[in-house]
Amino acid sequence: MGKLTLTTFVTLDGVMQAPGGPEEDPSGGFDYGGWVAPFADEGMGEFITEVFGRAGAFLLGRKTYEIFAAYWPKHDDPADPVPANLNRLPKYVASTTLDEPAWGPVTVLDGEHLQGEIVRVKDALDGELQVHGSGQLAQWLLARDLVDELNLLVFPVVLGAGRRLFPTGGLPTAYELAGSRTTSAGTAIHTYRPTGRAAFGTVGE
Repeated sequence: MGKLTLTTFVTLDGVMQAPGGPEEDPSGGFDYGGWVAPFADEGMGEFITEVFGRAGAFLLGRKTYEIFAAYWPKHDDPADPVPANLNRLPKYVASTTLDEPAWGPVTVLDGEHLQGEIVRVKDALDGELQVHGSGQLAQWLLARDLVDELNLLVFPVVLGAGRRLFPTGGLPTAYELAGSRTTSAGTAIHTYRPTGRAAFGTVGE
């Protein structure tokens, strides 16, 4: 049985929108796309390579799927786990609007029983069912306790605007730290596993 993992780039103020480039996702008038670029160092690359090396399949939102589909087939390298696995492993896209996906192998999950379909796909894997980016899908999965492991890459920058990973009204959840490292550029990389509902009390009592 596999596990569902979510790998997300966020700023210090929790923004996850358009880390890779100015044109990646300007929705909502977001003008700060590409904020990861100044901090993309060797340590970040090593971690991402490790993550992709554990992939058994990918679960993506429509927008992230289309961004990846426009880039990775043109930058293939069988010796690099990132493009090699993205181009060759099964991809599942959670979407009600994607009609003719061209970048395969791909299956569109658009049924009313999406949660059950995702669990079925995960349970049939030996490796990880990995989610990268896919902001709306990530929030949907977190709200339903479907994420088994969260890789959070926190970059030393504050934007003050943009879509955040953890929105107001999210599900109160406690996590345990499963791993941590810091890159030379100051990016803090944490791996968390959910342990249940958040607990509350008074400090010192």
